[in-house]
Amino acid sequence: MTAQNDTLAPSAALSGTWQLGDRTVNRLGFGAMRLTGMPWDPKPRDRSDAIAVLRRAVELGVNHIDTAAFYFFATRSANELIATALQPYGDELVLATKVGASRSREGEFEPYARPEQLRAQVEENIRQLGVEQLDLVNLRWGAGLEKEEGSLADHLGALVELQGAGLLRSIGVSNVTAGQLREALEVAPVVCVQNRYGLADRVDDDVLELARERGIAFVPFFAMGAAVPGALPGGGHDDTGAAEVAEVAEAHEATPAQIRLAWTLHRAPNVLAIPGTGDLGHLEENVAAGAIRLADDELALLDGVTSGR
Repeated sequence: MTAQNDTLAPSAALSGTWQLGDRTVNRLGFGAMRLTGMPWDPKPRDRSDAIAVLRRAVELGVNHIDTAAFYFFATRSANELIATALQPYGDELVLATKVGASRSREGEFEPYARPEQLRAQVEENIRQLGVEQLDLVNLRWGAGLEKEEGSLADHLGALVELQGAGLLRSIGVSNVTAGQLREALEVAPVVCVQNRYGLADRVDDDVLELARERGIAFVPFFAMGAAVPGALPGGGHDDTGAAEVAEVAEAHEATPAQIRLAWTLHRAPNVLAIPGTGDLGHLEENVAAGAIRLADDELALLDGVTSGR
């Protein structure tokens, strides 16, 4: 379904809009993780291809890009690619990044930072992206961290201080439970929740519902196929619901990935999608998914898929 020219090109504007902090964005955005290549890839993605994808995404109406300083592969950095491709940034473009995790130059992943380490991570993203202030910073969290890394409140308190200092506009959280989201809302003006979620990966339905009730953006990652538990993130995919997805895809002359994205956007008006790719054709297919409207019987069929997680 790749467009042949701009007249037929898809538009992210057809996905609808939602408020992300103090900015309005199209619900179909872009995730930068795959731009550089994934850890299991034999070599980095072509630099010129990545830059072309970013520029085309903006041309197609994408105005919400999710990134992180720890998205890099050998000689490729997602933040650097974004800065090279898109500066000077348009006023409508929202760049969301994550802190709390980091990687060494050798690629060794450190999943959690202490509160006093967050300023350096925020400043690193500022430097790499070439901005004076970050639009949105998500704090990456997880289960059981209070014992090892301090409380969620302490971490968010550190980001609130950086917000007061003008280093960031808005604060979000990632990889949290509903209880942790409630805790976070008592400390910081959280505008975004970014959790793993998809057709076959719905253990966070309660987080989505809480975010909807509070008017907070819910931004799922791996929405087109959740990583198999125990595998590297994105390294394998759960095919639960493949038959149902294929049936709906045939009716819409769409790909299964497009239907999974469309279903995710149908879950609630506050859901924002951030599919990532380093391929121009896949980019246009992803953006086109935002215009797919699923019928009630199709939604019922897909909603009946049993979560694989």
